Amino acid sequence: MKQVWLSVLMCALLLTAATELAAAEAPMDIVRNTTDQVLDRVQNDREALRQDPAKMFALVSEVIFPHFDFPIMAQWVLGTHWKEADEASRAEFVDQFRKLLVRTYATALLEFSDQAITYPDDTATVKGRTVEVRQEIDQSGSEPILIGYRLHSIGGNWKVFDVAVDGVSLVKTYRASFSSLIKDGGLPGLIAGLSEKNKEINQ
Repeated sequence: MKQVWLSVLMCALLLTAATELAAAEAPMDIVRNTTDQVLDRVQNDREALRQDPAKMFALVSEVIFPHFDFPIMAQWVLGTHWKEADEASRAEFVDQFRKLLVRTYATALLEFSDQAITYPDDTATVKGRTVEVRQEIDQSGSEPILIGYRLHSIGGNWKVFDVAVDGVSLVKTYRASFSSLIKDGGLPGLIAGLSEKNKEINQ
C-alpha cells in the first residue's frame, strides 16, 4: 500500500512540474518579447531617457533583469573567491554586480541606432540542460553582431545566466577582469570599487 501511495505522489509531482514548465514562457519568446518591449520604449522615449538616466536604469531593471539569474552569474564570475566569501559579502557582490550590468546595458541601449535584429534559429538551441537563443544585429557595411543568450530553468522559469557577443562570454570576461582586481585589493576592495561606480543607481 505504501508503494502505491509513493507512486501516486511521484506521478502528481511529475505532473505538476510538467504543467509548470509547459506554462512557463519559452526561452525564444522571452528573448524576443523582452527585446521588442525594451527597444520600443527606447525608440519612443530616447531623449527623455538620455536626459534622465534614472529612467533608463529603471527600464533595464524592471524589464530585462527579472529574466537574469544573478546569483549563479555572480558565483561563476567570482569562481573560487565565491567559496571563500561569507554570506554578507556574497549578497553585496551580487547587488553591485547587478548594478554594474544595469549601467552597461543602459549605455548600450541608448547607443542603439535602430539596426535590424533577426533570429537565425527558429527555436532555442539545446545544449545539455541549458538552451541558447541567438540574435543577429545588422551592421551597415560590416558583419552582423551575433549575440547568444544562455538560459537554464529555475523553478519552471527560464533565466539567462550568460550572454556572449560574437562568441565572447560576459561571465568569462568579468571573471578575468575581477580576478586581477581581487589580487590587488581583495574581494572587499572589488566590492568597494563597484559600489563607488554604482552610486547613481538605486534600482
